[in-house]
Amino acid sequence: MLPRNRPPTPPGEVLLHEFLRPKRMTQVELAAKMNVPIQRVNGLISGRRSMTPETAILLSKELGVSPEFWMNLQTALDLWHAAHKMQRAA
Repeated sequence: MLPRNRPPTPPGEVLLHEFLRPKRMTQVELAAKMNVPIQRVNGLISGRRSMTPETAILLSKELGVSPEFWMNLQTALDLWHAAHKMQRAA
């Protein structure tokens, strides 16, 4: 069971720590393989950008992980933030 006192791990953090670093791949290399601007990859890793279905599909093609994996990470994070925002408003 996941702790409820902290948000789930963002997809960009998973991307960096579980995929890019072990593969010794840079953000620039990944962006080039995905044929997207570096800002898309960097924004996701830095937490300034959310995972989109398109990005999830592109990542799945390059990294061999399903698009659902990436979208589930984003959904868990979004739900956690929404629940905490509603608790604060109540």
